Amino acid sequence: MAGLRYVCWLFVILGYLSVVLVLAQNPVEEKTTFEAAFQGRCGHGSPCEQLCYELHDGMYECDCRDGYILHKNGYSCAELNSTSPSTSELGDLVDEAESDEANVDNADDEDAVEDILYIRGATFTIHLDTPAENSTVNTTKINEVNADRIELHATSQGPNLEQKLPSTMESIVSTEPACSLDCGPAGNCYIEQSRGDEVDVVIEDDDDGAVDLEGNTVNLRRKQGTFRQRCQCPLGRGGDRCQLEAEVRSPRFTGSGWLAFPALRAAYKHVQLELEFRPEAWDGVLLLAGERDDLQGDFMALILHHGFIEFRFDCGSGVGTVRSTETVKLNEWNTLSVYRHRWDAWIQLNQEKRVEGRSKGLFSRITFREPLFVGGPGNTTGLERLPVRTGFKGCIRHLEANEHHYRFPLAPQGDAANGFDIEECTADRCSKVPCSHGGKCLTTGGDTAVCLCPLGYTGDLCETRVDLQVPSFNGSSYLRYPGLADTSLSWLELSVTLKPTAPDGVILYNGHHSDATGDFIALYLSSGHVQFTFDLGTGPATLRSENPIRLGEWVEVRVSRTGRLASLEVEDDPAQEILAPGAFTQLSLPLNLYLGGAPSYDMYSPKMKTTASFVGCIQTIVLNNREVGILAEALGGVNVGNCGHACEARPCGDAECRPLRERFTCRCRPGVPHPCPAPDDYTPLVPPPARTSSNAVTSVRYERAVPSFTGSESYLHYNDADTMKRIISYRVDINMRFRASSSSGLLLWSGRQSDPQEQRDENDDFLALGLDHGYLTLAYNLGSGEAVLRYNLTRLDDDLWHRIRAVRNEQWASLVVDSGTGVSASSPGQLRQLNTDTGLYVGGAPDVVRTTGGRYTKGIVGCISDLVLDSDFSVALSSPAQATNTHSCIP
Repeated sequence: MAGLRYVCWLFVILGYLSVVLVLAQNPVEEKTTFEAAFQGRCGHGSPCEQLCYELHDGMYECDCRDGYILHKNGYSCAELNSTSPSTSELGDLVDEAESDEANVDNADDEDAVEDILYIRGATFTIHLDTPAENSTVNTTKINEVNADRIELHATSQGPNLEQKLPSTMESIVSTEPACSLDCGPAGNCYIEQSRGDEVDVVIEDDDDGAVDLEGNTVNLRRKQGTFRQRCQCPLGRGGDRCQLEAEVRSPRFTGSGWLAFPALRAAYKHVQLELEFRPEAWDGVLLLAGERDDLQGDFMALILHHGFIEFRFDCGSGVGTVRSTETVKLNEWNTLSVYRHRWDAWIQLNQEKRVEGRSKGLFSRITFREPLFVGGPGNTTGLERLPVRTGFKGCIRHLEANEHHYRFPLAPQGDAANGFDIEECTADRCSKVPCSHGGKCLTTGGDTAVCLCPLGYTGDLCETRVDLQVPSFNGSSYLRYPGLADTSLSWLELSVTLKPTAPDGVILYNGHHSDATGDFIALYLSSGHVQFTFDLGTGPATLRSENPIRLGEWVEVRVSRTGRLASLEVEDDPAQEILAPGAFTQLSLPLNLYLGGAPSYDMYSPKMKTTASFVGCIQTIVLNNREVGILAEALGGVNVGNCGHACEARPCGDAECRPLRERFTCRCRPGVPHPCPAPDDYTPLVPPPARTSSNAVTSVRYERAVPSFTGSESYLHYNDADTMKRIISYRVDINMRFRASSSSGLLLWSGRQSDPQEQRDENDDFLALGLDHGYLTLAYNLGSGEAVLRYNLTRLDDDLWHRIRAVRNEQWASLVVDSGTGVSASSPGQLRQLNTDTGLYVGGAPDVVRTTGGRYTKGIVGCISDLVLDSDFSVALSSPAQATNTHSCIP
């Protein structure tokens, strides 16, 4: 009898196991196999035997209650056989689902239906007691006592929020030591391998071999490397042993942590998300929610992929993806809005244009049964469905879903159910530091934050305007200029006059790649010695001054390079020379050139001896025999102050004060009365050019003039052939750098002359570039209608330097300001060429109202330092055909 009882129990258990195997084989795919859609509406003669759901485009689908399975005809329901798990065997686990299904009958009130409309794809497991160590168990015999402990569970109904430690999908014999850290009652201790140290070793020893299910011998892979132990602390705890209490209001995610919130409710059809985040890396999972913890079935995910935001969602019949057109801003706060209604979704990043998308298939509802994971995938597996599997690295300070504002601390103080590896976001301290005039907030450690002020402003909040004359650098400062690019391929002449107050610091740097590889030049101080390091692509070469320089005194440093040969001179010391290694002789530097420092130490080549920023004053820079307007030509700068030079008192009035170490001279434009030296007394910046013929007149080139304009009958005029052939054509490319204090005014004009007695033709050709209420406006007419293009993203009447680019290619035109987003427009009609005969007016025009046909009433009040046409022709602002009421710009 006992043997018969064993046999009976065996057949019962094998029956249960067969059901488990059938139900566990990807229930989503099994259900999809028998799903069908019909044309029509529920309740109007539909053949659905039990449940009916309306889809889009006049379609509906049938489904069955728990304990039944949908027939392959798509509408009939067959009861599971008596040996299968039924609803009664699941007990309380499905009560909520059954109560939800009872509300589905009213098809006209879908919003009242709860999330869980039916249990879709539940899987079951059987837990058996582990046999004693000395017992013998084989596949044909199970102990009778153990058989009494058969339990059935719906695994997706009770999410486990304990942190899953890193694991591998392979058969691995690990060499890592046991984890011995005491991480507290809720912390996890685990071993992580040092980056780049992991090595796979194939074990061929017979003793270490293994046998697969078919009896074949397989080799195991042993992972070798260096390991370290680390505590993974739960939300609310910190420290290397989770021994510290940590209050988290605005969480920062490390890339390995996450927060878990209760599953989304009433969101099966409609979800609206609002998010503010500050990313520190280009990839990571921002938010994840779904039906199952293995990411099978319904889900939605918000991820960062190569810097772009992607919203992915699956209603059960295919993934839909919506991807932002712009990348996020690293280390800055970004705003994101996400909206999904059934199949359709859109996202909006940083108030840019909305991007829309749609999911695949006929099913339109998402069942959310798993927790809402924020900042990482949590305990979700099956991440191969996503292109990103790592967690988000950065801060999140605002999360709202369907008008519920989430609080990040643990319940009951907040909404979080669990979380690991979460820090307080120090960057959010900047919300209490309102930097003015475009200043950027930077955390400095502890509880403090400071403003990085743009060029021309100072103060704790960048609230004070400063009249810069001779710049000083405080160790967090820098000025940014266009890079040398290909202007110094074969030779470079550099002269810098400076007064350092610290023995270490980068004076000047220009590189080739943003990852600090490739060609570069660097002039810097190291232990008081001036050093010049350069790399032509085959290895660095470094020159070092023989003697250290004296701090607090003005000194001139000269660098010369021809091919591989370079020399360094400091004041009157003998020149030091060096020959660069390798065979390369040319230097290409396309990135920006930085003076006094850089925004990030990561930009510097590791071949330099220091990464500290310069502290002191820099008075003049001469590059390739051209003196750079240190302030006038800067594209931008941070935390630059005045040096305390005599020029700060403006001893030259409206003229330019030129520092000469501790002294100064005044520079006046001819014809402008002022008690300053005559032009003949100027010190030339470069030697006079050689005579080209017996009749040529030797001239001396002075510092390039930067003209300023008063707004009233103040302009430059050009009518030379080189300038006009680039204006009168099918295409024009204008690159200009200027600053303006007036909200409206004309920058450039070229049009048609007309008789004052005759009425102007409304379709006369013209090209106008100017400011209108602070915004840049481009207008043009090619003879068949006027086109107006307005750049509304940035105001330019702030008296700060801006660089703009206006391009017209036949009828199409575009505007870009400060390398921002471009805008474009097209002129009407068929004509494609601009034909004007007035020449080019810069900064204004004579009788502006009449000249521009009433489009402008005055010129700009400000300065123009650069005007380049077609990328290769620089308009000589210092030598126009006519200059009226213009002055030298005071930086």
